[in-house]
Order: sequence, then C-alpha cells, then structure tokens
Amino acid sequence: MIKTYALENLDCANCAAKMETAIRKIPGVNDATVSFFTQKLTVDAEEERFEEIMKQIVKVCKRVEPDCVILR
Repeated sequence: MIKTYALENLDCANCAAKMETAIRKIPGVNDATVSFFTQKLTVDAEEERFEEIMKQIVKVCKRVEPDCVILR
C-alpha cells in the first residue's frame, strides 16, 4: 500500500534525508521518500500492518525533527 502525507515544519533537507533513511529501516516498509521541497512523505508499506508502521514512522520523525508533523 502506498500513501502520501503532507508534512509541516520540516526545516531542512538534511533532516528529510535522515528521516527517509530511518523510515526505510522499519520492518514492513518497502520504500519511503521524504521530500523537503514538496514537504511530503510517501510510504510504501505492508497493508495489513500499515497503522502500526505509521506509528513507528511518527516516532522516527519526531526523533529526527521534533517540530515536524505528519498530516494524516
């Protein structure tokens, strides 16, 4: 399942790259893209565990960029 989310308060491209790398390491994530320029997160993950995976993604994003919010 592929979903795209808007991001708020993503302050730099370096943080976006760190978030993308960390999200890709989460079990069940097939691919992820975090774009600083468009302020969007695209996630390809297992459909049956998608909500659980999104909770982990939110935690990862908060750790890298505490002010960043994923608009769900």
